Amino acid sequence: MNGSSILRFARLIGAALITGLLAAPAHAELHVDITQGVVQPIPIAIPDFIGTAPQSAQIANVVRSDLSSSGLFRPLDPKSFIEQVRDINSPNFNNWRVINAQALVTGQATLQPDGQLRVDFRLWDVFGGTEMDNRGITAAPESWRRIAHIIADRIYERITGEKGYFDSRVVFISESGPALKRRKRLAIMDQDGANPFFLTSGDYLVLTPRFDPTQQTIAYMSYVSGKPRVYLFNLETAKYEVLGTFSNMTFSPRFSPDGNKVVMSLEQNGNSDIYVMDLRTRSSVRLTSDPSIDTSPSFSPDGTQITFESDRGGSQQIYVMNADGSNPHRISFGAGKNGTPVWSPRGDLIAFTKQAGGTFRIGVMHPDGSGEHLLTDGWADEGPTWAPNGRVLMFTRGGRGGLGAQIWSVDITGRNERHVLSNASDPAWSPLIQQ
Repeated sequence: MNGSSILRFARLIGAALITGLLAAPAHAELHVDITQGVVQPIPIAIPDFIGTAPQSAQIANVVRSDLSSSGLFRPLDPKSFIEQVRDINSPNFNNWRVINAQALVTGQATLQPDGQLRVDFRLWDVFGGTEMDNRGITAAPESWRRIAHIIADRIYERITGEKGYFDSRVVFISESGPALKRRKRLAIMDQDGANPFFLTSGDYLVLTPRFDPTQQTIAYMSYVSGKPRVYLFNLETAKYEVLGTFSNMTFSPRFSPDGNKVVMSLEQNGNSDIYVMDLRTRSSVRLTSDPSIDTSPSFSPDGTQITFESDRGGSQQIYVMNADGSNPHRISFGAGKNGTPVWSPRGDLIAFTKQAGGTFRIGVMHPDGSGEHLLTDGWADEGPTWAPNGRVLMFTRGGRGGLGAQIWSVDITGRNERHVLSNASDPAWSPLIQQ
């Protein structure tokens, strides 16, 4: 992968610029409360967008796919539509009520004289007969998928009251080749698995990539020099650097919420402890000093605590400590082993991998260890990562029968499990892309 290709990618990510935002009516009745457990998906009609842009139908299709993947919306089959949209500003609500659409999205995509793509959409409460939201977005034509994700986020937020997660990316490990000679490359993709893009050549092993809060830097473990160490990869410059001058193996990096620190594990004499490094001064502080394996640290969203896994109690379990290393205490006490803890962006849950009965499954629990709930029932599910809004998780599912690793997603109810990408592992979700 050469630097110019990555720079073109970085420019593409930043190409969609919001040029207009119109106020929505203050009182819209259509709403879904996603805090009340299992929610019946809302029937929503999303006709193909009209207009002169060749991407019109594709934009609508991505919006449908995004909303459907959340499990909270049920896009209706376009074949059932009675009305053909000709004007995005004046739908005949009776035609949409007949097919029981509770919400309607109308949109238009046109190419501007300067070559830019202009997309306008309207969100309607069908039974209330009112407009709920509208927006206009102008960007380079090649950013049409990102425009669709922004629209889906807007619809999700307007109806649920929660931030969406569609306009985000996932860094992961792309896998290829035979099992005994697997080639692993650092890669990045849209959250829906589209536009996978290689960041490294595959000449050396890479593992456990993690985004920083600004989305410009990725921390990961690599064997570039023949010894496993934590590296930082800058998406804007396509350059990487080793983090610190440690003489021994460093691994399992993760950024602090403000992006100014990286917490990671350092191995010495067969034992691993957790260290934190200030990226501004490059000074490091040791946080744990137990004669056991302490690893997989993850900050709480307010930066005051760190969850990690340790076998100091005799088996692999989850612990929480203050960000300065004080007051380490165990929070997982269920059957089996528990590891790879990751704090939710909302702060209310910690996701983890449970190993019991010869299987690996994804679960969540509260930061005090209560409310443990397993979300998946796969054979080898591990390594969860949170969506920016804390409502969905991605994870690695091990292959069986010769199949390679795959990336899957599941929501926090455990009822909406979806395949994202094959021959891929170690996903790490970014924050929402800055608009």
